[in-house]
Amino acid sequence: MNPKNEPDFGFVRVAAVSPEVVIGDVIITAMNVIRMAETYVKEGAKLIVFPELCLAGGYTNADLLHQATLQNEALKALELVKIASEKIDAVLIVGLPLCVNSTLFNVAAVIDRGKIAGIVPKTYLPNGGEFYEARWFGSATNLVHTHIELFGKNVPIGTDLLFRSVEDTKIIVGVEICEDVWTPIPPSSFAAVAGATILVNLSASNELVGKAAYRQQLIAQQSGRCIAGYVYSCAGAGESTTDVVFGGHNIIAENGSILTESNRFTLGPTGTFTDIDVDLCVLNRMKATSFAKCTHELGSRKYRLIEVSLPKHVPDKLRRPNPSAPFVPTAKADKAGVCTDVFNIMVTGLIQRIKKIGCKDVVLGLSGGLDSTLALLVCIKAFERLGYDKSGIHVYTMPGFGTTDETKSNAIVLARVFGLTIETINIANGSLQILEDIGHDTTTQDVVFENAQARYRTLVLMQKANQVGGIVIGTGDLSEAALGWCTYNGDHMSHYAVNTGVPKTLVRFVVEWVANNEVQPVATQVLQAILETPVSPELTRPKDGVIAQKTEEIIGPYELHDFFLFHFVRRGASPRKILYLARQAFGDKYTEEEVRKWLRVFITRFFKNQFKRSAVPDGPKVGSVALSPRGDWRMPSDASPAQWLRELD
Repeated sequence: MNPKNEPDFGFVRVAAVSPEVVIGDVIITAMNVIRMAETYVKEGAKLIVFPELCLAGGYTNADLLHQATLQNEALKALELVKIASEKIDAVLIVGLPLCVNSTLFNVAAVIDRGKIAGIVPKTYLPNGGEFYEARWFGSATNLVHTHIELFGKNVPIGTDLLFRSVEDTKIIVGVEICEDVWTPIPPSSFAAVAGATILVNLSASNELVGKAAYRQQLIAQQSGRCIAGYVYSCAGAGESTTDVVFGGHNIIAENGSILTESNRFTLGPTGTFTDIDVDLCVLNRMKATSFAKCTHELGSRKYRLIEVSLPKHVPDKLRRPNPSAPFVPTAKADKAGVCTDVFNIMVTGLIQRIKKIGCKDVVLGLSGGLDSTLALLVCIKAFERLGYDKSGIHVYTMPGFGTTDETKSNAIVLARVFGLTIETINIANGSLQILEDIGHDTTTQDVVFENAQARYRTLVLMQKANQVGGIVIGTGDLSEAALGWCTYNGDHMSHYAVNTGVPKTLVRFVVEWVANNEVQPVATQVLQAILETPVSPELTRPKDGVIAQKTEEIIGPYELHDFFLFHFVRRGASPRKILYLARQAFGDKYTEEEVRKWLRVFITRFFKNQFKRSAVPDGPKVGSVALSPRGDWRMPSDASPAQWLRELD
């Protein structure tokens, strides 16, 4: 509920912390825990997770864990943290040993502002190699009580505890400890199915060669399987002793991706924090219909909901990955892989279509722009893989009223550097004839004037396809489909649309990558010239030989529209949340008024042009966002954007 209509974007700031632990000195360790809690609360964290057995003065106490002195000191340490938490505006989760009914358990205590909300014991005890936990602890399966008395209060205990925010019932925390997540069926899987959207793990995972990478994959994958945030806190380097070394590898993941992690082997306390998007997790669970079907796996398991104060917030500075170009890879190692995948998907789709039709010819209109360039590169690669003669790639440049010498020249040079013959078919006379036939004055550069050219080009290509016995390759991209920036039954139509799943920012990235990595210098030169040319349909007459109709001056920057598209379709974000995220991602590059203006354009055009997307040709889905009505996106063509625009305003 949000009765004041304040911004509510679903973010919860969480922290995973490795305090400085003095092995065996429980009270000093407790003070260090309190100090770190206070530090991360100042950073805005509302959920702070500490490692396994940290309030025992470290995981590596071994047989000292059976000493009454250590156990009593651990309880004193817990009470110190509990009392200190009255002034700490966050939920703290700390590990300690706890004796219940003559059995020692390895537990996590959930502390909420002066109150111990619940105790969760560890289920799976590693007992091989360097681990001997069964020597000291009982498994949670040995627990017979549902409550224990602790500091004069009746406290719930068990693995059936979920901690639900009183401020927002979508925020539910499930707890497990170290080895629990390394098992075939982790307790967190059941907790997630039962409703937990944030999972936490208190761990003491030692360092071995290669183990960190496995740990990263494990946490990322568990967050992905559970469609949840996952907060993993690990014992720090100060707990290293005898035969084991710890690194303080704290990891926070969400829905399959690592949001942040701490540097390992830091001497002294370490930690990391980030903002988990709970609303996004809930949305993704709604979309993944198989998630809800897993509830039958709960069987007779029942969970108790314990209320804690865990509010969402709107950070002044968002602390999570929020790239301004969400479709484009940023890590150097990812770039080649992404481009290779993009090409393989597009090329394989085209190969399959060509083979099924049984033709060895394709027809392509080459404008000298980015989209047709990418489509040509895909056609060339498909023909190479098929072993077909490249003479079957029929390329046409079709200058009209707005075509400049620069783009025409780029198209011709591009075809020739790849050994293709290109034919020029001037569409000006044919377009004029159409305009005259319908009574247009042929001078007014209105939508009729523009679309006559776009539709005539498609007519020419379709006729040429019949003439050579081939298919027309569509060049329109995903961004244009989202905005409806295409002429219905003009460039909107083809026999196979290879670019339909590729947004404009990714088109540019892939062409640039090809220019720098995959072709000879002569081809690099023309590709760079194409990359530097303003995006334009060239349907209005140039001014002094220069492109007059620049797409991004008319409908707005594609980098903004691709950002809007990703968050609107992939993440189901509201207009206000998209505006907030854009301001965070782009900083001072655009003013709030500019972002709001172009977001209004995006919303209006996206709704207005669904009818075009309802009638698109086949084309391969490339990434996580697609707009084909046969695939990812279905919406009524006559839906009103009014509600979304009201929220934006």
